[in-house]
Amino acid sequence: YPSGDIPGEYRWRPLVVEWMGGFRVFRTFIFPLASVGVVRRMLLFVCFVVSSLFALPFVGGVDVVWVANPNVVGVFPGLVYAFVKGCPLVLNVDDLWPEVLYDLGLGRGSLVGRLGGFLAGFAYRVADAVTPISPGYVGVICGKYGVPRDRVCVVRAGVDLSRFKVGGGSKSGGFRVLYSGAFSVAYDFDQVLLAAKLLENAEDVEFVLQGGGELADYVKARVRELGLRNVRVVDRILSRGEVAELLGGADALILPLRDFGRPYLGISSKLYEYQAAGKPIICCADGQPAEYVGETRSGVVVKPGDYGALAEAVLYLRDNPDVARELGFNGREYVRDNVSVERVGFEMKRILEEVKGAIRSC
Repeated sequence: YPSGDIPGEYRWRPLVVEWMGGFRVFRTFIFPLASVGVVRRMLLFVCFVVSSLFALPFVGGVDVVWVANPNVVGVFPGLVYAFVKGCPLVLNVDDLWPEVLYDLGLGRGSLVGRLGGFLAGFAYRVADAVTPISPGYVGVICGKYGVPRDRVCVVRAGVDLSRFKVGGGSKSGGFRVLYSGAFSVAYDFDQVLLAAKLLENAEDVEFVLQGGGELADYVKARVRELGLRNVRVVDRILSRGEVAELLGGADALILPLRDFGRPYLGISSKLYEYQAAGKPIICCADGQPAEYVGETRSGVVVKPGDYGALAEAVLYLRDNPDVARELGFNGREYVRDNVSVERVGFEMKRILEEVKGAIRSC
């Protein structure tokens, strides 16, 4: 709950059991705090690590424990479950810890940085298998933390294609560029807003920024400061269906990752949803996201922070609709053939079965 607004049926409840899609789900206690700043995030992580054990007496037989988020500290309750249930442990890696903390400004030599490195090394080595979502993580997990390569299996984030339909773009007749996701420090909204400033006289170009998070107030203040009339901020969290509809109404989708001085090793799951919507992507990043967009021929890549190049990319896609359609088509075809939830699910199922049988061949 990024804003800390927990629904009443779960708020302050130590344990809630419900059924979703034929699965029994245990929801455990979490503090009603906004996920803002490193300290609060750590507090929320620790809270979940403890409360996730509340369900232990009610869980029946287990074949494999799969730890997702928070992936490093989450390994500790995972180990408890694996020990009690007598089964192997698989650790998923969405964000590469503690490297993600370094990107947020925590020094490697700081106490938090050293502690993060120690916890990461323990978590990666103790797991029976590690499933990072990006191939860029493999070198760090194996090289820096000493995990054998045959225990590391890349499983990309998947996308539910049934939720995303290829829409016809903006119904206003203009060219709409959309960002949808968290307003977090990982993204460079100044690059987007300064590009919008350059294009303020292009009356048919509109920027839409949708999401919620710690930078929401900053983004809205910058829009007012720059006097931008071609930027609309939708400051609220949408359902997955609403997000799919919003993506379908755009003409281009933007991923404005912040420049932290090193290439990105991860790949945002946002990219797969963007591709599923059949829209061209403007990827402002170095590293894995840029390589992925280039390899799948699904968008245009510009340097992070270069708002002039971003403005040029917007005009290029606006003025070349055939190219834009082809890029969007390429992205949709790629995710259909490679990272649909069905394909990713079967790949994960294969890995879990191999781990259960003590066969590790990735």
